[in-house]
Amino acid sequence: MDDESRIVELELRYMQQQELLLQLSDALYAQQREMGALRAELEHVKKKLEGEPGLVDARQQEKPPHY
Repeated sequence: MDDESRIVELELRYMQQQELLLQLSDALYAQQREMGALRAELEHVKKKLEGEPGLVDARQQEKPPHY
């Protein structure tokens, strides 16, 4: 393999790595956005459950029929 073909091969590998890094960066960004949305939704559900404790298990709040 001569010097020029080695340089071309290295340039091609570099370009492929750059493209892969961009794809990985985009995927990571999308995951971070999704995790942020899920965290916000989880906090909303937690606050809702704290405000209405019987919402989790309504049977705990009811008396059995034989009382």
